[in-house]
Amino acid sequence: MQNEKSPAPYGSVAEQYVIGVDYGTLSGRAVVVRVADGKELGSGVFDYPHAVVTEALPADVAGDGGVRLPADWALQVPNDYRDVLRNAVPAAIADAGIDPAAVIGIATDFTACTMVPVKADGTPLNELPEFANRPHAYVKLWRHHAAQPQADRINTLAAELGESWLPRYGGLISSEWEFAKGLQLLEEDPQAYEAMDHWVEAADWIVWQLSGNYVRNACTAGYKGIYQDGRYPSADFLTALNPAFETFVSDKLEHTIGRLGDAAGYLTAEAAAWTGLPEGIAVAVGNVDAHVTAPAAKAVESGQLVAIMGTSTCHVMNGTELHEVPGMCGVVDGGIVDGLWGYEAGQSGVGDIFGWFTKNGVPPAYHEAAAAAGLGIHEYLTELASRQAIGEHGLIALDWHSGNRSVLVDHELSGVVVGQTLATKPEDTYRALLEATAFGTRTIVDAFRDSGVPVKEFIVAGGLLKNKLLMQIYADATGLQLSTIGSTQGPALGSAIHAAVAAGAYPDIREAAAAMGSEPGEVYVPIPENVAAYEALFQEYRTLHDYFGRGANDVMHRLKAIQRAAKPGLGRHPTEASESDAAERNEKVDA
Repeated sequence: MQNEKSPAPYGSVAEQYVIGVDYGTLSGRAVVVRVADGKELGSGVFDYPHAVVTEALPADVAGDGGVRLPADWALQVPNDYRDVLRNAVPAAIADAGIDPAAVIGIATDFTACTMVPVKADGTPLNELPEFANRPHAYVKLWRHHAAQPQADRINTLAAELGESWLPRYGGLISSEWEFAKGLQLLEEDPQAYEAMDHWVEAADWIVWQLSGNYVRNACTAGYKGIYQDGRYPSADFLTALNPAFETFVSDKLEHTIGRLGDAAGYLTAEAAAWTGLPEGIAVAVGNVDAHVTAPAAKAVESGQLVAIMGTSTCHVMNGTELHEVPGMCGVVDGGIVDGLWGYEAGQSGVGDIFGWFTKNGVPPAYHEAAAAAGLGIHEYLTELASRQAIGEHGLIALDWHSGNRSVLVDHELSGVVVGQTLATKPEDTYRALLEATAFGTRTIVDAFRDSGVPVKEFIVAGGLLKNKLLMQIYADATGLQLSTIGSTQGPALGSAIHAAVAAGAYPDIREAAAAMGSEPGEVYVPIPENVAAYEALFQEYRTLHDYFGRGANDVMHRLKAIQRAAKPGLGRHPTEASESDAAERNEKVDA
């Protein structure tokens, strides 16, 4: 490891600080945290200049006439991640007003599964001139769903062969994950696949940029990389998928796996110059935004479900026993903390759905009224919706506008709103969408409970906890008391906790969480009459859920096929797109 430095002895935490950096879908956030008690002293945010690339490669990176992208693609530009270190970290230090010399460690968390194809030295393929205009050379964001055909083949073959790892993922792996995206890269751009030396989770790539060391973290390897019981899927399995995929694990994926909370290495001189931090401080092994939040919420024991609610929602929970849960994203030994099985489930669209509706489904008069009242459009619609009795709008919706991650694991599914009439108002639909995401979480909670993994506590973190109506709907729809995390920067605080352990300030994550974790914020108690009213609506949700999602009516898949055939340019391999197809630039969507 480079720039090694002895970690601080346990207990030497007075006036020492750590940095946690949370890489989200649209921005990166850094927070300065005091090691002694977890107090958050300062923060900084940097918006990715290229946001999420969904229409065409950005001209300032790919050159004139950036290639237009097919449907269901979601890319990012890796240098945006470096810029977070150059901007958000110094801003956080300045905001905290601390001496950077007192910082003893830094840790990062990332969206997952977000993949970067790189050369042996960590250079992303898109930064090579010959690959700058090749879509497969860019970061595939977690919500890149164009690898669904590859995921379907992986699932079918694994079921036919009785692969022992498949039940660890609820019987289905996702198009969002490492193997499906890697197989898509091979089959759609074999030249880029051949040029790639490592297929790297962004969570590990950014640690590589900080420390000079490439270490795969145990969390993404287990949940997104099909790494179970010390091994990946076999070469025989990969060959059956595609003979050219036989060496995917050995040549592109396999690498040293680091334990969560360990130091992956120490800050290089280059990264020290970016961040303004001391060279040689500990850089923690990478992690996922959802999973690091559990220690921030002091949820490190069995049965404590943490829902990290933002553009999407990830549900994580520890358990003492291994169980097979249909449609879960995964269960990994030590996936959150050592000594317990870490369970994960999720919803691919939550805040994204609300943001889409306010951008595309709300007339100008509502935006004008919100502005006149001094409210944001979300606040205004929430206020209107909160005046309604449960069921008053006469609607039921399915929250699949970005596909279904759990429990159906199918990103070809799409959103539905049933019951609209000429009297339906925007606040009606808005509330129905809030309720639909709550019913999606209820479906996940029920799946855990029915599989022997009961949810004893329900804790919410993330940006959406500020919506009090939404929080009460979740409590009523699930029938669970809901508490919110006191910190507004849960993932960044969780990363800071890991940084403290990596730096030697605490012996393990449990002790660090006890000292540095956030106290609860607000508590929402289920209202009995609301629980009963939502139970009736949930039964309707479940009927639609099974009708459209379990094969009774395959219309959503058929519509996807029709869309790809009918929309110009979207059914074509991206590397075949002509320059004349690529006039549009990606526009940042604020969800």
